[in-house]
Amino acid sequence: MTLDRSVLVRLFLYLVFCAGVGVMVLRAASDTNFADERTYGALSGFVVAAAAVAILHSLHENVSHRNGRIILVLGGLAGHMAVVRGISLMVDANDMAGEMKFLLIPFALTPMVHAVLLGRGVGTFSTVFAAFLGSMVMPKQDALLYVAVSLVCGLVAVQAVHKVRKRVQLLRAGVYSGVAALLLCIAFGRIDPVPGITDHMEGLKDAGLSSLAALGTGIVIALLVSGMLPVLEGTFQLTTDISWLELSDLNHKLLRRLQLEAPGTFHHSLVVASLAEAAAEAVGANAAMCRVSAYYHDIGKLSKPEYFIENQVEGGENPHDSLTPTMSALIIIAHVKDGVDLAVKHKLNPRVIDIIQEHHGDSLVSYFYRRAQEQKKAEMEKVEKGLENPEDLPKIDEKNFRYPGPRPRTRESGIVSLADIVESASRSLKKPTPAKIRSMVEDLIESRVCDGQLDECTLTLRDLAKVKDSFCATLRSMLHTRIDYPKEDERSTVGRNKSDLERRHNGSKTQPIKTAPIKTAPLQPAQPAVTPQQPPATTPQQSAN
Repeated sequence: MTLDRSVLVRLFLYLVFCAGVGVMVLRAASDTNFADERTYGALSGFVVAAAAVAILHSLHENVSHRNGRIILVLGGLAGHMAVVRGISLMVDANDMAGEMKFLLIPFALTPMVHAVLLGRGVGTFSTVFAAFLGSMVMPKQDALLYVAVSLVCGLVAVQAVHKVRKRVQLLRAGVYSGVAALLLCIAFGRIDPVPGITDHMEGLKDAGLSSLAALGTGIVIALLVSGMLPVLEGTFQLTTDISWLELSDLNHKLLRRLQLEAPGTFHHSLVVASLAEAAAEAVGANAAMCRVSAYYHDIGKLSKPEYFIENQVEGGENPHDSLTPTMSALIIIAHVKDGVDLAVKHKLNPRVIDIIQEHHGDSLVSYFYRRAQEQKKAEMEKVEKGLENPEDLPKIDEKNFRYPGPRPRTRESGIVSLADIVESASRSLKKPTPAKIRSMVEDLIESRVCDGQLDECTLTLRDLAKVKDSFCATLRSMLHTRIDYPKEDERSTVGRNKSDLERRHNGSKTQPIKTAPIKTAPLQPAQPAVTPQQPPATTPQQSAN
């Protein structure tokens, strides 16, 4: 067991956090609610911190099972308390107006960081306990207002950065939190928005300074969060939607190679990305992660692109025709290992590497396995006729036709895996109809479930139902039929006839064309002009995708 998942390390971190909070409350007790009962204050801080630990451990498993993330959350709360106490002392020491405490304290800093990195749930948790723990180190007369302002500003910021994909959204969240602090100070009477006549100019000056302080604090918070995110992502092995969006750039060296050397695989990856992203949105998974991972999931095919059906020219030579099924299966299976090697070499995101490794699980390369069985059956018939020696019969081991795994271990990995097989199979549909698409999707997903490929990921039956609906909707939009457009000579003839009619209608002086009278026949029922286009048929070898 690594240190990141060690239970002993986790317990030690919990104990250090609770003890640290108790010490900070004890040291700040001179002007807080615990001035007369310092020991009681320290014990109260320890208890509130213990409650935070219990809730974090019970309700946020994505954090509590990783010690690094525990350090990020609990360390952020402890640091928030220290910053609150420091700004409070600074304002008092410089004889600044009392309301400046609530305009200079970065209420939204810790909740924003936690919400962007770990999700809205952790951001809300951080908001609540930053408010309660911070109030324990504030002066007695400011503690209640601190709780109110901290809760409102934190929740506003957490909602504003939900599914943030652009850094400008961080700036907007910071400004919103600053404005919220300003309005609450006005509502609680700490700032007078309508100064009297005698001190009109002085009041306007104070109001202006308060507004600038609130907006300035919000902007500083946004800049700090934006600057801290890359460092925290690298330190704690996390990836935000902002970073996923940056990673989706199709000009990456590997994707450019894929486009040039394996164009069929590149197009396949784009379609898989669209399928996976829509399905992830439907079940509440990380859609940006699914899209980026789908772009790279088949980069291992760059080693031998000509051995994969999507890169072969129709009617051209198939290199698998000269190989045994076992050798063909080995080449197909190797693209997973080759993809992981390329991803590590180019320092791709670790979560992308995991999906490259897991997107086939330990599934069977069914086409070549069936082909091997058919060849063995043919050889057995020859043996029965005495045409071959029984010792020459090939031995078929199913393990040689299975991917090495592991199976998908996250919802995103499972979704990309399903999108991969669905896209591959959809190319063999002839005259696709909604019923055919639905039947194909349900059969493929059911086969994966029965094979145990989704046993280790957290996709529920309800999630799978939503994934099926999403796949069907996306495929219907991609595989719709088109009308037959008229040929060039037909269009030119129609255009010339139309021009002649227009000239006659407009009174043109051109001489009419003399033609022989035409005998008209009774009108026949018009034939339908729209015929569905059939997609090109593909071989069963698509299962290798």
